[in-house]
Amino acid sequence: MSSVPISAPASTFEDAIQPFQVEDARVRGRLVRVGPALDSILGARALPSAAEGMLAEAVTLAALLASGFKYKGVFTLQTQGDGPIGLMVADMTSEGALRGYARVDAARVAAAERGGSAPVPRLLGAGNLSFTLDQGAGTERYQGIVALEGARLGECVQTYFRQSEQLETAIVVAENCSDRTGATPRRAAALMVQRLPPEPATLDEDAEEDWRRVVTLASSVTAAELLDDRLKPTDLLARLFHEDGVRAYRVRKIRHACRCSRAKVERTLAAFPRAEIEDLAVDGVVTVTCEFCGTHYRFDMDALARLYVGNA
Repeated sequence: MSSVPISAPASTFEDAIQPFQVEDARVRGRLVRVGPALDSILGARALPSAAEGMLAEAVTLAALLASGFKYKGVFTLQTQGDGPIGLMVADMTSEGALRGYARVDAARVAAAERGGSAPVPRLLGAGNLSFTLDQGAGTERYQGIVALEGARLGECVQTYFRQSEQLETAIVVAENCSDRTGATPRRAAALMVQRLPPEPATLDEDAEEDWRRVVTLASSVTAAELLDDRLKPTDLLARLFHEDGVRAYRVRKIRHACRCSRAKVERTLAAFPRAEIEDLAVDGVVTVTCEFCGTHYRFDMDALARLYVGNA
């Protein structure tokens, strides 16, 4: 990975991942910001503000975690629980195409918002958080699962790293969707630091002290700083970690893009018995709606008949 100077020009608030390393402390990290892509993802469906905030965190964390792998395929973050948000799915391809979806009981979300508990137990309830890395046919899928334990989704991810990867990790997530007003653009951001194995000559107590200091500095970042479009990512990193020598690497751009298509929907419909699909018709038309982007795919009886040519 090639490095660039910490003072390299950068746009203000864009859909991007900024990798970095705190060199003196032997800590690596990533800063993710999601703006226009988040507006597109959340704008596809009407969600309660609390659900928008939770999905914004999920989408941002999916980008944060996916960027830590070298892969060709799709990384998926999914939550499933017994709360008002029964299911959330956020995924990112190796090309940086990001999308997200939440299955929400709006009435239960409204009731939950009157409660005083933390977001995860209040909105997601008891359940699991899973990560899946799918690199296509002929490859083995990687999957990690952890219980939804934590006040916020970022804490649940930290639990996964602690229990499953034995990798010391600290994550801070911020979003403005839960309390957004007016025409304010939707924004979310996440900062993650992870401890690298110490060098053989490094004293254990020195490494521990370095790690504690970096976690303290990372935890001091405010939501206002993470979401400030006047504060460049490299400037924020310099503000936090300049005493330890922070090195920023090449920025990776991400974007919103759904992978649905009419051809994929046709293959799915054709896998079911024709009579079963035709029973779903309303006024002679079967409509399939993508849960991620809201695109409607409509099939009249002639179009359906063509799907089953040769399958009779």
